[in-house]
Amino acid sequence: MQTGTRATVVGFTGPQGFAWKLRTIGIREGKTLTVVARHPFGGPVVVSVDGRAVTLGRGMARRVLVDVQA
Repeated sequence: MQTGTRATVVGFTGPQGFAWKLRTIGIREGKTLTVVARHPFGGPVVVSVDGRAVTLGRGMARRVLVDVQA
């Protein structure tokens, strides 16, 4: 997703502990997030959730399933 894209979280892939970790930092099903920044060379992705900036490694970000808003 490109910077500025808004999406709704619909689920996660990966082990149960991964989903639990994301939920504890505010990324859970039904939440809307906005991509704030994508760092180059496979660096982290920064998203905004509930007005807070959350940084995710690219591997973590790939496991978040979203419905992109038009």
